[in-house]
Amino acid sequence: MNLTQEDWIAQLEADDNAVILDVRTEDECDEGIIANAINIDIHKGQDFISEIEKLDKSKNYYVYCRSGARSGKACEIMNELGFDNAYNLLGGMLDWDGEVVAP
Repeated sequence: MNLTQEDWIAQLEADDNAVILDVRTEDECDEGIIANAINIDIHKGQDFISEIEKLDKSKNYYVYCRSGARSGKACEIMNELGFDNAYNLLGGMLDWDGEVVAP
């Protein structure tokens, strides 16, 4: 499900079962991440799938990338793997105006 930044933040803040997932490359993450995000690079192909499969499917995942394209794809993959709640941040880090922290 695609969410605007406002909806993504509002839903995330009200969610006691949330995990923030950054699917960018390590180099991109070095420029700053959303606080408490875990990084699993979608460009790693099968390794990405393997890492995603280790995650708790009962959690709610708030997924982002640079522009929203890769995170949208990541949400599709997660849905195919049995994750019911994966939320894509529309516009990604390019449109993010919230806090950014060092990884």
